[in-house]
Amino acid sequence: MSSSVVSEASSSLFPDIHSPHKHRKTPRSRSSTLWKKENPIKPDEEKTQSPSEEQISQYRKPLHHRVCVSMLREGFHASFAELFALVQCWDKADENPLKLQTIQLHLTKAESAQREGQDAEAYEHHMTLARYFSEPQERWLQHRFFELALLSARRFKMDSGKREAEANLHMGQACLERGDLEQAREHLEVFHQLSVGHSWQDVSGCVYHSRSCVELQKLYALMAQRALQEHQREQAMEMFTQALHIAKESGDRGLEGEAAYRLGLVYQSTGDQKAAIKFFRMCMEIFSNLGDTDSLGRTYKAFGKSLECKQERNLEEAYMCLGNILKSKKQYASSFAHFKRAYEIACEQRCLQRLQRAQVYVGSMHALSLIQSYQTLILTPGRESILQSIRWKERREDSLSPAAPSSLSQPTLG
Repeated sequence: MSSSVVSEASSSLFPDIHSPHKHRKTPRSRSSTLWKKENPIKPDEEKTQSPSEEQISQYRKPLHHRVCVSMLREGFHASFAELFALVQCWDKADENPLKLQTIQLHLTKAESAQREGQDAEAYEHHMTLARYFSEPQERWLQHRFFELALLSARRFKMDSGKREAEANLHMGQACLERGDLEQAREHLEVFHQLSVGHSWQDVSGCVYHSRSCVELQKLYALMAQRALQEHQREQAMEMFTQALHIAKESGDRGLEGEAAYRLGLVYQSTGDQKAAIKFFRMCMEIFSNLGDTDSLGRTYKAFGKSLECKQERNLEEAYMCLGNILKSKKQYASSFAHFKRAYEIACEQRCLQRLQRAQVYVGSMHALSLIQSYQTLILTPGRESILQSIRWKERREDSLSPAAPSSLSQPTLG
């Protein structure tokens, strides 16, 4: 009896806070047990599900980053390198998701085709991308895909070079748009070489060989005009001559007439009127056969100018010959007058070479005539001669006596 009382007294009504493991467990209610039996909690659902790295990147990473990573995960390393290089120069890449996906699609397909040795299929994918980017602000992307298409075409040898010729045509036109005439010339000349002897046609039905002649003729004319702007007349004449030859090869008589007309104008500007008249006559024959009255009219006008210049050229040579004859007779004042007239004609013709030659003769004859007049004054006795020589030394005028020529005005080329 006493022992049971002691045991009851020793056991406290409250749990011992120093021994939590001895706490008395609260009995579970029957309803809670039944709910858990009816709705068991799975082990996977007890843990909190965290988003994957891919899901996080959709919110934190830019679009081009996700596209590049996707290409790497799928094993398209060359496509990744190409797209990564493009987005470095493309500020608005993330604003064009459709374009990014289009690049991803065709680059990966082209890489897969290259791995399987299907270079023709790779070429088509690159050309599809080049045609897709046709807006003016996207020309640089188009040019890059033309480059990739050319690389694919060079690896494909089963079409006798047709795709390579087409790719070189597009590359030549792209270089022309950039203003790189030398690079354009390289591609268009390859296009011309590959198209010789073939009847290849583009989608519009134009034969590649004729197209290459037209493009080359246009390019040579541009290069000649640039040479003229840089005052390289010999190079300009060479390029215009090549343009004429390639125009003849094309079989287009109108193109040939235009090339001959431009070459005639260059010879006319250099003072070679004989050569200019030769090419103008060629133009008149071509334009007459074609019935092109507008072109024929401007050719007649240039032809008439060359004839007039030729007559004045003959007159200039006559004055130069008379000047030399009078010079040999030491009639320097008269020689100066004839050389001066030849100089004026050369200025009207705007021929720099002949003008410079006339300038030398005019200057030398002017100096010799002054020396001759001064010697005459010195050798002539008398007070008047001495006073005149003194006045001349004080004023240093170009004329020494009434018989001496007047001052020379220097005409300028317009």
